[in-house]
Amino acid sequence: MKGGASLTLKGRGLVCCYGPTRALDGVDVAAVGGEILAVAGPNGAGKTTLLRALSGERRPDRGGVFLDDSAVSGADPGWRGRVGLVSHRTGLYRKLSVTENMRFFAALQRVADVRDAVARALDAAGATELAGVRVESLSRGQRQRVALARSLLHDPDILLLDEPFAGLDPAGAAALEAALEECRAKGRVVVLVTHDLRRGLRLADRVAVLRGGRTVFFGEASAEDAAKLVEFFSAGAAAAS
Repeated sequence: MKGGASLTLKGRGLVCCYGPTRALDGVDVAAVGGEILAVAGPNGAGKTTLLRALSGERRPDRGGVFLDDSAVSGADPGWRGRVGLVSHRTGLYRKLSVTENMRFFAALQRVADVRDAVARALDAAGATELAGVRVESLSRGQRQRVALARSLLHDPDILLLDEPFAGLDPAGAAALEAALEECRAKGRVVVLVTHDLRRGLRLADRVAVLRGGRTVFFGEASAEDAAKLVEFFSAGAAAAS
């Protein structure tokens, strides 16, 4: 958010189907600027589909996405320009260096001061030392850092992250946590999808838990709720084994 009141991003009654399967089955969720919302749940719960719907990458079959009660759509370039997305697909060009990738994406986003924006984004993601390296030479964790930097290039109002800690070394994880804290301090909307419930609860202000495409918990990430959720998932894992 570049000035003004806090933003609120909402998904209302989201239904997303893939053939006969309902990946989302009437999901309601809300994320507020200046807070981190963690979305957790087992594999197949609908977490990635929810993020795709919120970003505009996936149009819901029913329901809608709203920013401050105004409907938004992935077909609107203005909306896409307000969103930064870190997904399983980094979207980076393997044969180009990190800096070349960043400059390319900065141009696509029509960033005014490209050099400064690239430097700031790489620094925020803890990836400055990777600037001259070709993407094909990077480890998975290093690519994750660069993908985070790419998502921050245009200073988005909404940052959506799908398992961003996957493959990160401790230094990369620390840089990511610092970047998320900075986004929260700036009043950005941050939605973090994670399998790591303990980490998500530690970082988040609120948490949404999905199971079978439905919201089974939505509330504050308090110590009491954290204990209940960890117990809930531990019991589920034990029953499945």
